[in-house]
Amino acid sequence: MAGETVITVVGNLTADPELRYTQNGLPVANFTIASTPRNFDRAANEWKDGEALFLRASVWREFAEHVAGSLTKGMRVMAQGRLRQRSYQDREGNQRTAIELEVDEIGPSLRYATAQVTRAASTGGGGGGGGGQSRPAQQQQVSEEPWSTPGSSTSADAWSTPGSFGDDTPF
Repeated sequence: MAGETVITVVGNLTADPELRYTQNGLPVANFTIASTPRNFDRAANEWKDGEALFLRASVWREFAEHVAGSLTKGMRVMAQGRLRQRSYQDREGNQRTAIELEVDEIGPSLRYATAQVTRAASTGGGGGGGGGQSRPAQQQQVSEEPWSTPGSSTSADAWSTPGSFGDDTPF
């Protein structure tokens, strides 16, 4: 929508995504992404970390279940979404404001890791903000150790034939 603040964040998950269900049974996953800028200090001839940004994020519906089942603490992820500001009252009665990321897309960063994509079964609901489309969701799966070196198996054969996902859905 026009006027929304859309951003892309690259960082590491500070904990496993926490999957909960609303009173109406709607799944929601909440997590925090820590994004730390790195700059090269020419005087010291070394890389130095800047101040980390800790950004709370959330995903809803079937997308939330995919995220909770696929991403874990420490994984480097790329997330794109819309910034949302909300106000609330803390336990002491003070008015507070929080800025959170409502995630539209998220996946593991492949800069230092590998991942294998497995298509998830579609419920036909088009959840996750897909505008009512019935495009099936995709689920990211990664090895137990997300930063391990690639093994001897390759996932190239999964991409070798057109329509390997069972339909002609464009990416």
